[in-house]
Amino acid sequence: MDTAYLTDFNAWIDQTSQLLRERRWDEVDLAHLIEEIEDLGKRERRAVASQLIRLLLHLLKWQYQPQRRSDSWLDSMTDARTQIELSVEDSPSFENYLADQLDQCYQRARRQAANQTGLEVSTFPDVCPYSPERVLADDWLPE
Repeated sequence: MDTAYLTDFNAWIDQTSQLLRERRWDEVDLAHLIEEIEDLGKRERRAVASQLIRLLLHLLKWQYQPQRRSDSWLDSMTDARTQIELSVEDSPSFENYLADQLDQCYQRARRQAANQTGLEVSTFPDVCPYSPERVLADDWLPE
């Protein structure tokens, strides 16, 4: 089974799924299955964090560049909020993850905002000025 994992990942997935359905536990490539499940969790967390960074970035740009506000920024914020909401619906534990990651994601968004706007990074607060509830609220924008 290790050979299939290394040479044809999709075939390995099909084979592993079939073995699990048939309860043929002894034939399952357990080491690689565990690795893939752990990686899946990491990818999901990374995707949620990426959406949060994108949302925070646009909130900062909205607040600090009011003259450049655009529908595309609104669309991006709406989409990021929707993607986060869908992830939380699928995995309610992401709600706690979002709160835990807010400050770290904000720091990344702050650096990106400085790069994208040409403003000094010190223009933006050192600590996230937005609560998790406001960040995720569909009808909230900073002024």
